[in-house]
Amino acid sequence: MMKMNMNFFVMLLSLALVSASCGNKGSGEPANVNEPSPAETAVDSKMMIIAKLSVKPEKAKDFTEAAKGMIENSNKESGCSFYQLFQDPYDNSKFVFVEEYKNQAAVDAHFATDYFKAFGPEIGDYILGQPEIKIITVGKEVIK
Repeated sequence: MMKMNMNFFVMLLSLALVSASCGNKGSGEPANVNEPSPAETAVDSKMMIIAKLSVKPEKAKDFTEAAKGMIENSNKESGCSFYQLFQDPYDNSKFVFVEEYKNQAAVDAHFATDYFKAFGPEIGDYILGQPEIKIITVGKEVIK
């Protein structure tokens, strides 16, 4: 069973590589296979934000207290699917926010809220270095 799954995976990977290399001859661009335009993707796709940050160890409790209001308010937004904060169990000064929004408009609405604008200055003295923030467009879900 495991060998068959591995063979199937290798076959799918090979097909993906072959299809990615096929395209408009001479253009160097992949073939258009009815994928949405970037404008359609930005409007219609779910968006995720992953923000990693380090907090001064002595300020970890203050940071989590400050984050509670942000989490509660964000989860009430109509365009927010979830907004969660995780703390590294091995280093209590490391945190990760994981957020999902219905689309780019929901992200924009989140960034425009008063509590979002106030959160940065509120936690500024707790943070070490610059947060690492990634905003990701989520591909379409396939449910089987």
